[in-house]
Amino acid sequence: MLVLITYDVNTEDAAGRRRLRQISKKCINYGQRVQNSVFECLLDAAQSRVLKHELCSIMDKEKDSLRFYYLGNSYNTKIEHFGVKESYEPEGVLMV
Repeated sequence: MLVLITYDVNTEDAAGRRRLRQISKKCINYGQRVQNSVFECLLDAAQSRVLKHELCSIMDKEKDSLRFYYLGNSYNTKIEHFGVKESYEPEGVLMV
């Protein structure tokens, strides 16, 4: 299933900047950054639970915000892209 993850981390202090980097690194391990604080992740149910637990353990619930949008398996009909950044196909070929 495709999961859209968005986050907003308070970076007024060094601890907040550290949390921002940690959350970003965790998300990169599971998906593709599509905007500064937005990731598209192709996950199964177990991966989704693990990632949610990892991110929630990093964030400060008093200062930060984390949102998960579950777009499901037929996500192609739910996404439209406009603008300069080229869209990517999560299940497509990835060249390294």
